[in-house]
Amino acid sequence: MLALQAGLWGLVGGSALLIGAAIAWFASLPQRLIAAVMAIGSGVLISAVAFDLMDEAYAAGGFDSTALGFVGGAAVYTLANVLVSRAGARHRKRSGSNAAESQDGSDSSGLAIAIGALLDGIPESIVIGVSLLDGSGVSTVTVAAVFLSNLPEGLSSAAGMKKAGRSATYVFGVWGAIAVASGIAALLGNLLLADAGKDTIAAVTAVAAGAILAMLVDTMIPEATEETHEYSGFIAVIGFLAAFVLSKLGG
Repeated sequence: MLALQAGLWGLVGGSALLIGAAIAWFASLPQRLIAAVMAIGSGVLISAVAFDLMDEAYAAGGFDSTALGFVGGAAVYTLANVLVSRAGARHRKRSGSNAAESQDGSDSSGLAIAIGALLDGIPESIVIGVSLLDGSGVSTVTVAAVFLSNLPEGLSSAAGMKKAGRSATYVFGVWGAIAVASGIAALLGNLLLADAGKDTIAAVTAVAAGAILAMLVDTMIPEATEETHEYSGFIAVIGFLAAFVLSKLGG
């Protein structure tokens, strides 16, 4: 029952991808607005990594497990990101001039984009599943952070896919599948780690934190700064502050 609850919360976080995709598909939004939303999502995730994931990992397993997991998560994500980027998903979160370059309509490019989206979203979903293991209920901060970061990702990527000539069936099929995969990842994270020790929980949480931070710097922040570089830092601060306040109110 707890694993099912984790899966549902993971699906909630992943559903923001579909919501963002729908907004981008049916409304013509200014590029600067899309970039601003991405900046907010970046700030939210930075706050979640700093004040939730890393704090929880350290409290559970200390410096060794946390540091090893954090660096390991970033290394694994970076290696996987290099591979999918070379396969055609380098600008998978872009919706501006680089969109067509990445989303060229080929099968290999489409597959790379889908794999890249999974690569970005699975660590976040696993954290949602793990957050239920202590019996205190799901971390609302984590779910909110995942939702608020997925919204601009779906919006930005779908806008780029539309500009590159992708069909509605393709766009909503991709993001619907990724949303479902997010729910499954949260469910599996909860099931597989239900009997894990504190050091393991700490390492897994830190792995997710490292992967998320690497993803931010590699993909989300470049999109945020592409069109709003004069204001992207300030906008990200607003997102960071909102998540920070939510974290303190929830804790």
